[in-house]
Amino acid sequence: MPRYRKRLSLARRLSGVPAPLVLALLYAALVVVGSVLLMLPVSRTVPLGWSDAIFTATSAVTVTGLAVFDIGSDLTIFGQAVLMVLIQLGGLGLMTFAVLVLAALGMPLGLTGETYLREDLNQSSMHQLTKLVKTILKVVLVCEGVGALLLAITFVPSFGLVPGLWEALFHSVSAFNNAGFSTFPTGLVPFATDPVVNVVIPALFIVGGIGYVVLQDVFGRRRYAHWTLHTKIMLLGTAILIPWSVFTFAALEWSNPGTLGQFDHWTAKMTVSWFQGVTTRTAGFNTTDIAALHDSTVMMFISLMLIGGGPTSTAGGIKVTTFVVMILATVAFFRRQRQLQAFGRSIGLEQVLKVMALTAISMITVFVGVFVMTVSHDGDFLDIAFEVASAFGTVGLSRGYTAELSDLGRAIITAIMFLGRVGPLTLGFFLATRTTPRLKYPEGQIHLG
Repeated sequence: MPRYRKRLSLARRLSGVPAPLVLALLYAALVVVGSVLLMLPVSRTVPLGWSDAIFTATSAVTVTGLAVFDIGSDLTIFGQAVLMVLIQLGGLGLMTFAVLVLAALGMPLGLTGETYLREDLNQSSMHQLTKLVKTILKVVLVCEGVGALLLAITFVPSFGLVPGLWEALFHSVSAFNNAGFSTFPTGLVPFATDPVVNVVIPALFIVGGIGYVVLQDVFGRRRYAHWTLHTKIMLLGTAILIPWSVFTFAALEWSNPGTLGQFDHWTAKMTVSWFQGVTTRTAGFNTTDIAALHDSTVMMFISLMLIGGGPTSTAGGIKVTTFVVMILATVAFFRRQRQLQAFGRSIGLEQVLKVMALTAISMITVFVGVFVMTVSHDGDFLDIAFEVASAFGTVGLSRGYTAELSDLGRAIITAIMFLGRVGPLTLGFFLATRTTPRLKYPEGQIHLG
């Protein structure tokens, strides 16, 4: 009885705390626990500093994939398992993590928290939200299990039964959660043209990054006419971005001896282009040398990393739907349309303002991050900008600059990774908190452009 009262008292004390703050603290606590576990002698084969552990734990919890040491050789199987669990917990998604953890604590979400959760997950009730959480758990277990079995076809013959199964499981979890962590020193470069890797890994991170709401919509409502506006916009944006990134990468890198130029046959070049094109927006795996990319390709990658994947998914970035609505709003402005619409549905002014706020905050965060990094570090500007964009988009691709970061640089990138994962929830919470102004002022005019 006293234990129940103590738990109830804790729930009451925390019930008044804003949900974003609770989640940020939970993520921070998970980073601390992960860092401590990685520092245990049983987790590592070489000495690690606290900055190494904190950076890696943050990268795992935020499903980024940036690493300052060799995951495969510097961590034991236990350490890799700790990393995999951190990836899984972080990759469940902010909203799912909120529902599971707060429900376990017996904490009410509060009216504002429920409003934002329903809005962000595109659900009309908490019952539908709970139903979605169950769907998410089923999708995670099925996709990661099937992915591991398929990857074992390639990894078991290469590494043996037990090591091969472990590599398959680790990479399946990392891929579905869009983490990009690999236990191989050069990433997936040795498997650049392997058919299993080039099908299974992209399938996992595309499904994981497209958004659970879209998956529930597509498989729950088989007819296209019944799909929601969110699903249609998300699928449209994905259908445009994937071919664009794949064929643009191929065009820019076709003759580059450091990337596609080393392959003689066009099928091998297109295979690498396919993998690297689809992985850039959020997954962070690589089958080619990222440091050898042309500057033009690097700029394209930065833009793709900032766009990211889908809302309520394992992906980062400003999200595809945000990008598409921003483009639609721009087109509507030039057409002098007073109402924004798509697929026979209108998009309210409040949604457009939310898109503007998310985009503005994201761009400011990236700009400040690049500025601070250039002030505190000597290095190529493009490498620094690429590192910051990768951290904010929780992608994990790097041009080899991660290993050169100072302690201050690691702290900056750690903060950017954390903001890239937790920041959208905090901003969304305040955007969902409506306040009625007491005064209404006369409309003024300002000159723009």
